[in-house]
Parts: sequence; C-alpha cells; structure tokens
Amino acid sequence: MPANFWQENDSYNELEALNSLLSEFSEPEESEESVEESMLEVSATPLTSGYQGRRRKAAVVLTVVWGGTIALNLVSWGSWFVLGMTTIFGIHALGLVFTRPRLAPAPLTGDLANCPTVSLLVAAKNEEAVISNLVKMLCSINYPLNKYEIWVVDDHSTDKTPELLANLAQKYSQLKVLRRTETSGGKSGALNDVLPLTKGAFLGVFDADAQVSPDLLRQVLPLFDRETVGAVQVRKAIANAGTNFWTKGQSTEMALDSYMQQQRIAKGGIGDLRGNGQFVRREALVRCGGWNEETITDDLDLALRLHLDQWDIECLSFPPVMEEGVTTAISLWHQRNRWAEGQSQRYLDYWKAIFSNRLGRAKTFDLAMFLLIQQILPIASVPDLIMSLARNRAPVMAPLTGITLSLSVVSMFMGLKRVRKQESLNPSAFLAIALQTLRGTIYMLHWVVVMVSTTARISVRQKRLKWVKTLHEGVVD
Repeated sequence: MPANFWQENDSYNELEALNSLLSEFSEPEESEESVEESMLEVSATPLTSGYQGRRRKAAVVLTVVWGGTIALNLVSWGSWFVLGMTTIFGIHALGLVFTRPRLAPAPLTGDLANCPTVSLLVAAKNEEAVISNLVKMLCSINYPLNKYEIWVVDDHSTDKTPELLANLAQKYSQLKVLRRTETSGGKSGALNDVLPLTKGAFLGVFDADAQVSPDLLRQVLPLFDRETVGAVQVRKAIANAGTNFWTKGQSTEMALDSYMQQQRIAKGGIGDLRGNGQFVRREALVRCGGWNEETITDDLDLALRLHLDQWDIECLSFPPVMEEGVTTAISLWHQRNRWAEGQSQRYLDYWKAIFSNRLGRAKTFDLAMFLLIQQILPIASVPDLIMSLARNRAPVMAPLTGITLSLSVVSMFMGLKRVRKQESLNPSAFLAIALQTLRGTIYMLHWVVVMVSTTARISVRQKRLKWVKTLHEGVVD
C-alpha cells in the first residue's frame, strides 16, 4: 500500500497521524521488533478526529433520496429510469444466484509444529452468565497449546465477571486477562488496549456468548493461505433459535446473510465482518490502523477499511459460531438500530474513497448495488408511498422493490438449504424450508422501519457514540 494512501482522501484526515506507521510497513526489510513497536503505536493512537459531519452528510443523503424519489414520480421518464436500475440490479442478482460458491480448503491435519500463532480476543463487560462457558470452550480447542493464546478484556465489569476470570486464569494456562479501568471507545477501545499484548499472527474476535467448535482454528486458518485475504468471517448461527418468533427470524436471517456473503465473495464482490467469530490477519489490521473507536460497529468499519486497503475477506460456513439471539422486540430494535447506524456511518465516513474506485470495479459495483437496495430503497419507500397515495398510482419504485424481495426470498431459501447441508429436498423438507422462508420474509420487513428511522434520526441529532448492551442469559445449545 502506498504511504500516501490516506493522504489522498480528505475523508481520511483522521488517520494522518498514522502516515509514518504506514510508511514503515511499505518497507519489506522491516524487522519483527519494529512491527511490534508499530503495533504499540497503533493501539496508543485512537481514531478520535475526522469523523465529524455525519449529521450533515446524513441530512444531505436524506434530502437527495427524498427529492430524487419525488422527482421520479413527477417526470415522464421516472418509471423508465427505475426500470433501467431494476434491470441492472436484476442482472447482478442473477449472477449472484448462479455463481458457484468457493470450496473451503482442507482443514489443518497431522503435525502442527509449524502452524501459525493465533490470539483469541474477547471483550467482556458484565458477562457472568456466559464468560465461563466461553473460556472453557476456547481452552478446549484442538490446536497446539503453545500456538494460541486467549485474552479476555474485562471492560470494567461490576458483576462477578472479574472473580470468575481470576479463577479461570488459575485453571487454564492459555487464558490471560486484562482489566480496563476506563471504558472509553467501547469494544474497539478494549480490543485496541489488548492488541499490543498479543503475539498471534492472526487474531480471532468473539463475543462473550459465543459457542465454538473444537476444530474451529483448523478450519479457519487454511483460508489465510491466499496472501490477499485479510480477514475471515465464520458463519453465525442462533443457539436459542427455537425460543420464539424473533429468534426463529434471526436464525433465518443468519442463513440469508451467510449465503449472500458467500455468493458475493465468489463473484468478486464485498465480504463483510460480523464481529463475533471474525479472524483478522495482524498485518492487515495494523496497516489499517487498528480498530476504530469512533464507530459503534467496529466490524463493519474494519471490513470496509480492509477492502479499501486491497485486502479480501473470506467466509467460512462450517463449523459456525453459535450466539444468543435477542428474545424481545425492544432488544431487537436496539440491536438493529445500532447495526443500521454503523452501516450508515462507514458509508458517510469513507464515501470519497469509495467513489474514487479504491475498491476496484467489481467490488465498487457490488457495493453500489447493495447500497441501493439496503440503504437507499428503504429510505425512498416513504416518499414513494406518499406520492403514490397522492397521485393514486402504483409506487414508481415497485419494480426495484419486487426484484429486491425476490432476491431475498430466493437467497433465504437457498441459504437455509445450504446450512442444512441438503443437496436435494424431499417434499416434507421443501415444505419446511418454504414455511421458514415465509416466516423469515415477514420478519425481515422490520429492516425497512429500522433503516428509515435510523437515517432520519442521525440526520437531525448530534453525533454520539452509544452502545446499548445486549444482555446474555447463558443459553447452551
């Protein structure tokens, strides 16, 4: 990566302090000692400036989308414009559906004396219900004990988490604990604080409620054999999927998400990170400046920065990382609003780099298509509906909405089929997946409300970083 990568974009002014670090990493003769020193510099240099103006930019986006949608309802060629966009996206959608996913490489086997070192990181705050179970699972991973370590960052917990971690540290030699006395920066701050203490060439990040398979590292690490792979996201699954409508919907949503991730990656598009069960190459993380403490979704922000730095992100389907799904509508609302705001933040923060085609043509086009259907279309649905009622005619966005819904339904069905490892379906299996797809489609409609409300809110309210903690109850699969 060129040393002036960040300098060439006004949207990256917040990283000017890291230019010297980036210059160091452009030299191939750099020693291991200088790498460690650079990592210390990254973790000590939080990204605290340059992310201003989000409210203004969000207001501009909202105004443009509303104004453009109203205009399309008034001009004679508005319907033709939407049909053209629908055709372009439809071709892209067909390409995604018919693209063959990449086969996962063979897992590590045999003598692992020369296997890479791995640091597994967990940021925990008041996680007494789940932290013991996670630590026991991580300490039981089938991997050489001298090749991996576990760091739990106790983020100033006020429950029994510190006591539990102290007892676990005496029992498991791999476990190391860092207790934070200040909680600035949220999860990103916790991960940045522990980064200089870690030794792994690869870093795995888990939420405190994660449930992992013993062979996880053996399955994940071969995906990094390709030198351009900067991160790997393990498929997430819901441990308490059978609890109620909301958890069943989240289970289907995860199947849809993993399917789209795999298809987009196979087609040369964008792969994303989902926080829990993400693995990052240390070199890539350091080159991107560590975790961003000025965002509420560290995973989405890091994923885009990795792509802008010419790294790829892969996805692993099996084994999945299990996690607790939220069980109430209000908890789901808080969680999805945070995700939606974080998604918007990264586009508002890095839009200049995106428009300058730093991602490359394939990734830029893929990102544009999904920005259209995931961000712009939900926002446009409100003025489109208002104009439709006022003029007593069908919404002008109806064709694009239809193709988007069709892609969602097909991808949801295929995703459910894939996670069940069913190559062919008998009538009963087909009916079961079809009913789950129908329920999941109804559940997914909440995203329209979330996107509309989130965009409106960040357009009028002052920027603030607020983490609404998801409570974990200790569900065991």
